[in-house]
Parts: sequence; C-alpha cells; structure tokens
Amino acid sequence: MHDEAEPMTGFPPASEDQVTIANWQDPRYLRWAFQHLRELLPTHRISADAHHSSLPKHDSPLGDPKVVWPGGGEVTASEVFAATHTDGLLVLRDGHIVAEQYVGAMTESSRHLLMSVSKSIVGCVAGVLVERSLLDPDAPVTQYVPEVADCGYAGATLRNVLDMRTGVAFREAYTAPDSEVREMERSVGWAPLQPDDVVGGYAYLRQIGSGGSHGGEFTYRSCDTDMLGWMCERAAGVRMADLISTLIWRPMGAEYDAEVVCDPVGTAVHDGGICATLRDLGRFGQLILDDGVAPDGRQVIPARWLAETFDPTPDVREAFALTDNEPMLPGGWYRNQFWFYRKPSGPVLLCLGIHGQLVYVDRASRTVVVKMSSWPVPQDATYLAATLRACAALAV
Repeated sequence: MHDEAEPMTGFPPASEDQVTIANWQDPRYLRWAFQHLRELLPTHRISADAHHSSLPKHDSPLGDPKVVWPGGGEVTASEVFAATHTDGLLVLRDGHIVAEQYVGAMTESSRHLLMSVSKSIVGCVAGVLVERSLLDPDAPVTQYVPEVADCGYAGATLRNVLDMRTGVAFREAYTAPDSEVREMERSVGWAPLQPDDVVGGYAYLRQIGSGGSHGGEFTYRSCDTDMLGWMCERAAGVRMADLISTLIWRPMGAEYDAEVVCDPVGTAVHDGGICATLRDLGRFGQLILDDGVAPDGRQVIPARWLAETFDPTPDVREAFALTDNEPMLPGGWYRNQFWFYRKPSGPVLLCLGIHGQLVYVDRASRTVVVKMSSWPVPQDATYLAATLRACAALAV
C-alpha cells in the first residue's frame, strides 16, 4: 500500500512538514490528518462503555478473489485495497474477524476520520428518537428549529431531510472553491474563513437559499445531515456526541471512545466529523447486519427503522433512479442516511465518505467490510467501483 513520509515529525517539524487548517486536506497530509484531527480541531468525546463486545477471530482465513479493475485487467482484492490508499481494512463474517489490516502508523486504537460515514450514524440516532416519539418524520423542520423559517428549509419535512430530498440551494462540488459545500466547510472551521463567511454550522444553515421544491429527486447534500443533527439535538435536548454515546456507541459495545469534530462555537459537524477506530466501525456495521440488535441482545437501532430503510417505497427508488448515481449503484436508493445497491443475492447497504471511507453490509452472506482510506482526491469513480467489486467478491 502507499508509503509516504510522515508529516509532523521533528522538534519542531520543518515548515513543509507542518499540518495546518489551511493544508490538512492536501494529499500529502491527508493520511496523518485523518488520524490526528483532534490535534487540529476541537472535538467532543463520544464515550464508550467499560465493557465492550468481543470480535472473535474466524477459524477460516479469507481468500483473495480476483476481480476486474474498471477499464483494465484482472487483479486480486488485496491489490485493489493496496491501490486505493487503504489505511485500515476489516472484514467480518457472522461477527467474526476474517481479515484485519493496518497500514503505516495506524493501529487498532487509532481514531480515523469517517467523513460522511458519520451521516449514517446520525441517521441511526434520528431513528431511535423517532421510535421514542421525540421526532416525527412527517413534521416540518421548523417545528424543531424555527430559526430556519426564512431560509431554504422552510416547508421541508424531517423525511425530506433524512432522504436528502430537500430543495435547498446547495452544491456538493468538492473541487469548486465557490461551491456551498466549501463555504460550509469554512464556516465550521475546516478551512480558513473568508471575509463574507458566517461562523458556525448552524449560522450557515440559517442562510441557505431555496433551489426548488421539496420532495423531488434525491440530491446528495451534506447540509441536510447538519440540519438533521440540529433537529435531533433540539428534540432530545442533548448534544450529538452524548446522543451517539448513549443511544449507539455504548449499547453496541464499542471498545474505544470516538469523537466528533466541532465548529468554532462548539457545534458538532454532523455531516462528516466523527472519528472512530476500525473495529468499532465494524461493530456498527455488524449492528446493522443484526437488525439493530447488540451482542448482549439489546435492540439498539429500532427494527422498524431498519426494515423501512432496507425496503424502499417506489417513490424512494424513483427519486434515486433519476440521478447519475444509478450506474455506479444499480437498482439503488438512498434512505435514512444510507446508500444501497442491489446484487443478485439481495440489497447491499453502504455508508460512504469522501477520500474512500466505506462500510459495506451484505445480509445475504452475513459479511461486513470496513475500509478507511486516504484517497488523494475526494471522489474517484474508478477507486469506488474497484472497491465495491472487491467487497462483493469477498461477500460470497
């Protein structure tokens, strides 16, 4: 796998080796930054329980099946993972570890930035709050956050937000410096502020404009998850880090504390700021695979919520089929902050984050694959397609 000089070494590090808010997302520094973000930005702790669930080793070793590299020749699954800048890889079958690999300085206790895999965790928090009648999917956003009554979220419902079918004006264009996702990134402190920027994620949400009607086709917007997180905090009266700890992390038996990056005013970056260990993210994937039931038998994520997530309505499916995501994820959909596509054996659930973060859950084969990465670019269709092919080959 890739082997680069480690930044931030020396006393002090040389200027060209120093990682800052201005450069941490540059390719040379990504790998270090993704495992040390708490040294660059403020975080809230997501506490684990004193007693964690076990992840025993599987008796049978994992094979190394061959797949076709997109547009190229035949390669092995391990070659795919090596070529796609993997930092950590975990494969579970029936809750047992069949493969575990760490690259470079990453270890089993390293907390790696999850990017938008965070969205799926926040979505599960919302699912618990819905089950407890603290949130209503059909309620307007303004019922929980009246401060957004005069912006693009006026008229949107929680369901629109959960499924990213709002009509707000927001471009998720990572390579365009003037895009809304880059503006929001500066507001939450992930990049240096510019003169006209507002400070804080919630302040940014209050100024988002309208780009169309709510309830139409699926359009991926990180701001919707931040809106969702705000609604969860308002409904529960508890900050997101503590909601995740109480409702998800501790009940599922996490081994290590996680953390979530905060903006300059102390608000969690719900859409992509969670950092966690490889095994604990594997436990989250296993929790999904086991219909929300933890190893001790507790129902952590509501079964009804997951059943609805795995079984889309025709409207949800149509909203996805109209988009350019369909070729990559055939027969897919987006529901409750999760991605899906269909294999001949059934649906596959995905949690996806830029720069190569992945949780792959295949119910048919009882397989979970977790991949933490540091792709040099935010999105790479070839890397993603190759990774999905490798995961599918392992999940048989």
